[in-house]
Amino acid sequence: MKKQKKSYGDGESKSGSRVMKRFMRHKLAVASLVFLTVVIVCALLAPILAPYDPNKIVGGFSEAPSAKFLLGTDQVGRDVLSRLFYATRVSLFVGLAATAVSTVVGVVLGLISGYFGGWIDMVIMRFTDMVMSFPYILLVLVSAAIFKPGLWNIILILGFVDWPGIARLVRGNVLSIREMNYVQADFVAGMPTRFILFSEILPNTVAPILVYATSVIALSMLDEAALSFLGMGIQPPQASLGNMLNGAQSLSVLTTKLWLWIPAGLLIVLLVVSINFIGDALRDALDPSGS
Repeated sequence: MKKQKKSYGDGESKSGSRVMKRFMRHKLAVASLVFLTVVIVCALLAPILAPYDPNKIVGGFSEAPSAKFLLGTDQVGRDVLSRLFYATRVSLFVGLAATAVSTVVGVVLGLISGYFGGWIDMVIMRFTDMVMSFPYILLVLVSAAIFKPGLWNIILILGFVDWPGIARLVRGNVLSIREMNYVQADFVAGMPTRFILFSEILPNTVAPILVYATSVIALSMLDEAALSFLGMGIQPPQASLGNMLNGAQSLSVLTTKLWLWIPAGLLIVLLVVSINFIGDALRDALDPSGS
């Protein structure tokens, strides 16, 4: 009689299906994921979908929407729809890249702090507390004022401002996981630190990091929009959702030229809300206590 061998991947497959099933219960999150996917595809295909060169003057100043210009033109005659495609690409890239920077920095510092403890933990956590003690928006504005405005500078500024929350989250998880029996068994067996950190502890902190990262993406996109609106972020003629709103600083534009600010403003709101819905659903889906 042959014995059936249970594949190691069966457990992971069942776990993944449970997570997916829990996620699919959140109808708003599913709709948000579909919307976000469509937006990302449109952003990636901007050179194909955009009817005009986003930086080229193709019409009159602030022309109203028409068959030729579906969302009108901006203050210098550039097609708003074309700029919206490219602006979405830039804003999404800033959000993802800044989150990647902050996640790497936060995870590394959190792992070192929680694992080694002692004076290393004290130094890292006091530095983290110092960074978090500054008003967030003030820290971002001062950093943006010191460094030259531009895409990569904004990414680095936001990345190095957002890491403390991730570092504290990872440190807390490491302190809890290192007391588990399987990690203590690794200590007794003399397993190398590299193996314990990256094969035992880090994989068990991925879920909370992933959930937290969604909120950082949304926050980074909002920060980029705010900085670009103030003229301290992405500089024209390169389009971003923030600097597309820059012209909406006068009452006449706000009341009579709605096409100059409503498309970009509405897209920012929908993107941030969608990412937050997805993050909430991921938190519930990855919760091990969930049914």
